[in-house]
Amino acid sequence: MGEQGVKRRLLTVRVQPRAFRQQLEKISENEFRARLTSAPEKGKANAELLELLADYLGVPVSSLRLVRGETARVKVVELTELQK
Repeated sequence: MGEQGVKRRLLTVRVQPRAFRQQLEKISENEFRARLTSAPEKGKANAELLELLADYLGVPVSSLRLVRGETARVKVVELTELQK
């Protein structure tokens, strides 16, 4: 049996809610700019952000977790990946 490790990475995302269209732009290895169509109310924009990031990175939404900035424009998201 192979041993699996867990790799964690912190991603910084600057968010613009209520944008005309949804867009994710990679600024650097761990930094993104996101334009979201959802309003920043009741966690809608945060949920949209996690779905957009998961799709872009090719990972399940469950591997992403908002760790800082729940009500701020600059958010920190933790990405957890299994390594073989």
